[in-house]
Amino acid sequence: MAHAELRNQTPIKEFILLGFGDLLELEPLLFLLFLAIYVAIMMGNVLIVVIVVANRHLHTPMYFFLGNLSLLEACYSSTILPKVLASLVTGDRIISVSGCITQFYFFGSLAAAESYLLAMMSYDRYLAICSPLHYAVLMSSKRCLQLTAGSWMSAFLANCVVIFLASQLTFCISNEIPHFFCDFSPIVNLSCSDTTIIELVTLIMAFIFTLMPFLLTLTSYICIITTILRIPSTRGRQKAFSTCSSHLIVVGIFYGTIIVVYMLPSTETLRGLNRMFSVFYTVLTPLVNPLIYTLRNKEVHKALRRMTANKRRAFCKS
Repeated sequence: MAHAELRNQTPIKEFILLGFGDLLELEPLLFLLFLAIYVAIMMGNVLIVVIVVANRHLHTPMYFFLGNLSLLEACYSSTILPKVLASLVTGDRIISVSGCITQFYFFGSLAAAESYLLAMMSYDRYLAICSPLHYAVLMSSKRCLQLTAGSWMSAFLANCVVIFLASQLTFCISNEIPHFFCDFSPIVNLSCSDTTIIELVTLIMAFIFTLMPFLLTLTSYICIITTILRIPSTRGRQKAFSTCSSHLIVVGIFYGTIIVVYMLPSTETLRGLNRMFSVFYTVLTPLVNPLIYTLRNKEVHKALRRMTANKRRAFCKS
């Protein structure tokens, strides 16, 4: 009887992203804040990509991965923030079902690619510190390109399976998503179809694209810290740790917020907290990454100064 009633309901074609609808009086301020953050994200990450590409001194595995991370972060933010900004300006929070699933596809694929990219960066630091004699062979330009291309392609191809299953779902329970973007749980919770298969597939994908790279990153840093502690001189330990401290901060922010959002029980009390932490890993992490890598990285400082000096000389000559 219940199934017959569900079949008789009209399938939902559009969702309403409630977002920050409970903070109507703060929407102008939120718009200015998110606009400033988005501009800073794009400028910061694009600047890092330009610096890495333009400076031959930075054509090393570590900066190749950093350039890819910055490109990924710029794309990551662009899947979410433009829609948030538009809804804050116009008040139109409607998104089509197909548009919602598309947003989730790019968000999920980029998040999966970032997990493996962070793991590769930790493995790069592991080889540089723990196995420097084999570093040049194991981290050749060809190997770096293969690893990076593999992370991007596998993430986007694997997420196609989840998206195909999501496109088969029927939505008839409600059309209100209590979030500011289309994430997996809010979408599945609104479905009146059987979600057993898609939840199982997503669990497997989460293991492959989140838990495995996290364990690889954790193992790499355990080995790195163990090796650093064996260095006899204090200055040597500080120098070795400084080469990976920026990446360790980024990894901590990324996985820390993901654990809070996706591993805590989904209760009414924690829903607002989850939304706040979602802002951390979708908005603030892409903003913090370029700041961490530029403020704490002497090589990037030198490259930026060289670029500025070259442009100044070119301008004076013209």
